[in-house]
Amino acid sequence: MSAPQPRDVAVVDVGSNSVRLVLYRVEGRAIWTVHNEKVLAGLGRGLDASRRLNPEGAAAALAALRRFRAVLDGARPAEIHTAATAAVREAEDGPDFVARVREQAGLELHVLSGEEEARWAALGVIAGAPGANGVVGDLGGSSLELMRIGGGEVGQGVTLPLGPFAMGAAKDYDVGRARKEALKRLETVADSYGTEVFHAVGGAWRNLALLHMRMAGYPLHVVHQYRLDAREALELARLIARQSRSSLERMPGVSRKRLETLPHAAVLLETVIERLGCERVVFSAYGVREGMIYDAMPPELRARDPLVEGCAALGARLGVAEGLGQALEQWLAPVLAALPPTFRGERGFTLLAAAARLADIGARLHPDHRGALAFNQVLRAPIAGQTHGERAFLAAAIFNRYGADEAMPEASTIGRVLSPERLVRARAMGLALRLGCDLSGRSAALLGRSRLRIESHDLVLTAEPEAADLLLGEQTRKRLSAVAAHLELTPVMRTA
Repeated sequence: MSAPQPRDVAVVDVGSNSVRLVLYRVEGRAIWTVHNEKVLAGLGRGLDASRRLNPEGAAAALAALRRFRAVLDGARPAEIHTAATAAVREAEDGPDFVARVREQAGLELHVLSGEEEARWAALGVIAGAPGANGVVGDLGGSSLELMRIGGGEVGQGVTLPLGPFAMGAAKDYDVGRARKEALKRLETVADSYGTEVFHAVGGAWRNLALLHMRMAGYPLHVVHQYRLDAREALELARLIARQSRSSLERMPGVSRKRLETLPHAAVLLETVIERLGCERVVFSAYGVREGMIYDAMPPELRARDPLVEGCAALGARLGVAEGLGQALEQWLAPVLAALPPTFRGERGFTLLAAAARLADIGARLHPDHRGALAFNQVLRAPIAGQTHGERAFLAAAIFNRYGADEAMPEASTIGRVLSPERLVRARAMGLALRLGCDLSGRSAALLGRSRLRIESHDLVLTAEPEAADLLLGEQTRKRLSAVAAHLELTPVMRTA
């Protein structure tokens, strides 16, 4: 499967609260953020009362957009997407603002309909987690979009005036009144959007996730695919909703510019969980912007796995052995097939494909520190399509590929998100990757002249007659013995 040429894509997103420019590098199905700049202009502040854009917010937004134009002129991306959401859509002077942006910044804003906004938010969640099912909720400054997703497809959607600015969150905020009003506005559609899993999109909800990580002592500060069960999410929401502004200011990790909207986001999350019957909340770092990029991809590209594609792109940048990842995947697949599964369905094979494409990631790192450096790179890489447990699995596997004889970094972090059974399997995978790389000198062609199989109680490494010398050497025996011992098998080497 050939990799499409990388391309640079820009998205200018004019929201009701923030105005943002994001520059992406798109490599196949992998989407990398390379520049992210925002201004919390508060364009929709006061919109519920005046029906007009906030004057100070409009001035701040225009200044930001003029700067963004200058950055775009320097970056020269292949594509520029623009989006203006609920505030510009609903304000009486929205068309005038669009005209001013065109005149002053040279940008043609695409004002999204509520249906477009909901659809692209849902596609963004799918772009970041292809197997996601449930209901997506994208909370902006003026609106909440709800959209059903499942099987990689987008279902029915609706936009509701439930954003903090649409509900007067900046004025004499009262928790009880806010909850009552949120329930009233949600009630009209609640029966149609009941769900077990709620996918939370939007800056205010991401801030809630970060707060929970800090309060719970959760060590892996990656918002994407952070999961809470309903009880945990409700406890968090109720705690934050009842805090005064001064109390929130003292909480570490709270963005000062989100102070006025955070209690509202908490009240709304509580209302959504209770009224939609959610059993768990999954936070997504992907939303409308990534949904626009994903929607522009051809179908055959959208069908690819973002985890494997992201690992392949990262491995290609940091490694030097072309074709090694795919060769390692094929070489190790028979061994994985002979072992009891530790992940559901074919997921174990997807993780093998991802780990194999990261197996050369340490090629340009200092040999004395490859294990730890590669571990940290994989654990926190901004690659979509993986849960936190899968991140830990891949990081542990790659550490064992490079630093199997050392103590694993952040062992408590790994133990928090990865079961002991999966940690054992990750070590086995890493040791097997090390065997394949060292056996072949990281040559895909040479690796293809050998086979690794489980036969009864033996781990059998076989070489073609013309490549029998591959099996010579103390290191080859040592690497094979390490994998076999970990799998409680007997190492065997022979010529085919």
